[in-house]
Amino acid sequence: MTPVAVVTDSTAVLAGRGSVTTVPLQVVVDGVSHTDGTLAPGLLAQSMRRRSPVSTSRPTPHVFLEAYERLVEQGADAIVSVHLSSALSGTVDAAASAAVDSPVPVRVVDTQTIARPLGVAAEEAAVLAAAGADLDACEAAARRVTAASEVVVYVDTLEHLRRGGRIGGAQALLGSALAIKPILEVRDGAVQPLERVRTAGRALGRLEAICLERAGRIRASGATLDVAVHHLDADERAQTLCDHLAASLEEQPRVVELGAVIGAHVGPGTIAVTLAPRFES
Repeated sequence: MTPVAVVTDSTAVLAGRGSVTTVPLQVVVDGVSHTDGTLAPGLLAQSMRRRSPVSTSRPTPHVFLEAYERLVEQGADAIVSVHLSSALSGTVDAAASAAVDSPVPVRVVDTQTIARPLGVAAEEAAVLAAAGADLDACEAAARRVTAASEVVVYVDTLEHLRRGGRIGGAQALLGSALAIKPILEVRDGAVQPLERVRTAGRALGRLEAICLERAGRIRASGATLDVAVHHLDADERAQTLCDHLAASLEEQPRVVELGAVIGAHVGPGTIAVTLAPRFES
């Protein structure tokens, strides 16, 4: 165990870089609670299409404290705890509450993002920790990633965001004509409207163009670009978009199915492109 340990939550998409401990959230479908990662996204999508009641819940402070204490037992002298946006979940609050009782210092990072950028932030901190960096440097690495990350999202409907209370500034689009297809982004930690077009095909075309433009801005910082195309039960559309992006980017994007917790709030048919800088590899 390195002196600085890194913790994240199950909404992070990890790629195996560095040692990161994951604390799971819960997703509740038809009154039955599932640990995030145990419910197949396809089954979640089927339940949502049947309009089954779906909700999510954060880890408790006790669960976080147990994770921190296990890491201390394994030799950690300090912990960086890196989590999804506090505007979208109470996970950061639970981690911060547990940090007060931790036997070693814990820095809780509200990344103001989700999915793969959250994973990259945790991995960057873990890579530095493995190299012997101190707590300040590991925390700074996570914050550096998320400050420059982008999340751009197409959803088939805003209804799932509305029901789950995560609609944010996209609330303004609810009165739009039914034919309008929204393109959203995660900005300042919350879901915000970006554009609206009239067909799903045009929406995905705009998603591609927006992401290519933003990728250029991130690459200009000298970082390696990490690109992921996330989806919930929309593999064919996601793969097509991934192929289009790959034809224009130096980096190879990858398709990643959304986990149940994030999927529960955006719904089937969602496509999200994430862009994150990597500085440590």
